[in-house]
Amino acid sequence: MRRSLGFIVALVLLLSMLMVSVMAEGKTIVYWSMWESTEPQGKVLQEAINAYMEKTGNKVDVQFKGRTGIREGLEPALEANTTIDMFDEDIDRVNVTWGRFLLDLEEMAKASDYEATADPVLFAACRKVADGTLKSIPYQPNVFNFFYNKEIFDQAGVAAVPATWQEFLDACQKIKDAGFIPMTSDDAYIDTPYGYHLARLLGNEGVSKVVKEGLWAEEPAVLKAAQAYEKLASKGYLSPTIGSSVWPANQNGELALGDAAMYLNGSWLPNEVRGMTGDDFLWGCFPYPTVEGGANGHEAANFGAQVFGINKNSEVAQEAFELIEFFTKGEYDLKLSQESLGIPADTRNAEWPKQLSEVKPIMAQLTTRWNWAGGIEDNPDIFPVIKENLQKLYGGSITAQQFVDTLEAAAK
Repeated sequence: MRRSLGFIVALVLLLSMLMVSVMAEGKTIVYWSMWESTEPQGKVLQEAINAYMEKTGNKVDVQFKGRTGIREGLEPALEANTTIDMFDEDIDRVNVTWGRFLLDLEEMAKASDYEATADPVLFAACRKVADGTLKSIPYQPNVFNFFYNKEIFDQAGVAAVPATWQEFLDACQKIKDAGFIPMTSDDAYIDTPYGYHLARLLGNEGVSKVVKEGLWAEEPAVLKAAQAYEKLASKGYLSPTIGSSVWPANQNGELALGDAAMYLNGSWLPNEVRGMTGDDFLWGCFPYPTVEGGANGHEAANFGAQVFGINKNSEVAQEAFELIEFFTKGEYDLKLSQESLGIPADTRNAEWPKQLSEVKPIMAQLTTRWNWAGGIEDNPDIFPVIKENLQKLYGGSITAQQFVDTLEAAAK
C-alpha cells in the first residue's frame, strides 16, 4: 500500500513538472502566410516572429504558403477544422471570401487602443467590407493609380501631372512626340484602365450595376468610356503590344526599361520591378484623371491593404492579436515598409520609401473606395468576354461601338 501511495505521489510530481515545463514553453500560434519565405515580406515577418518568440516565450508555427497556396488551400483547411490561428491576404479576400471564419476583433482592438496609431480610412474600409464590424487588421496599405517615369515626363516637357482627361491626352501627345510609349499594360491589368474610366463616369456602384445587369447598350457611359480608349489606340498613345502582352512582359520590359511612361497599377509596382529598375529609377504617381460630368474625382480609387485575420475557433486568439500588433506597429512595420518598398501601417512611421513619395499625398486625399478595377470585374460570368474585347479595343482591332455590341450580346 505504501509502495502504491509512493508511486502515485511520484507520478503526480512528474506530471506537475511536465505541466510546468509546457507552461514555460508558452503557447503555440499557427500562422498561415500569403508570402513566400524568400520574399522581402516573408523575410521581415520571419525576423519579427523570431523576436516575438524570444520576447514572449510563445511559439509561432509559420507556414509560408505563397499566394497560390493560401488561395487554394486555406478554405479547405479551415473547413476541415485544421489548427490555423491566423492568416493574411488582401482585404476583400479575407473579409468576404473567408469572412465566415473570422473572429470579431473590436474588443481586442479597443483594449489595446490599437487605432490610436492606425489609418482611420483603412480601418473604415475593413469594417465596411465586413458588414460594419472589425474582423481584420490592415498592413502594407496599397493604392491603385497611375505610376510613371519622371525622367520621361521631364524629357517630354510634361511639367505637371495631368489632373483632367484633356490634360492626360495632351501629356500623351508630348510623350509620343518625344519618342516614348505613353501608356502600357499587361493582360493581368488590362481591364483596369477602362474600369477606372467608367467608374469616374458612373461611380463604383454604377459600374457594378452595368456588369451585373447587362446594361451595356442601355448605359451611355459604357460607349463614352470605350470611345476614350478607341481614341487612345488610334492616336498611338497605347503600347503596340498592349492587346497581346502577357503579364509581366510589358511591366518588366517597356515600363521598367524606360520605353513606356505610364502604367495604371498598384503601389506594389516599384517593388515588383526593382530588380530591373534599380533604386535610382524616378517614380511618380498621380490619380486617374477626372472626366467631364463624372460621378467621382481624385478622392476615389481602389485602395486597401493586406490584412490579418484570426480564426474564430482559435484557442490563442489574444496571443495571435499580440503577434499582429508586433508585425504592424513600430520597428517591424517600418522595416517591412523599407524592405518591400511598401506603405507603413503605423502612422508614427512617417518616413515612406522614396519610390512612393508621390503616393503619400494621394493616399491622404482618398475617401471613396472602389472595388478592384472600379467594379468592372463584379460579374465573373461576363468578365472573360470583357477582358478579351478590351484587348481588341486597346489593340485597335475593334471599335468602341463593336465593343459595346459584343458585350450586350454576351450578356443576353
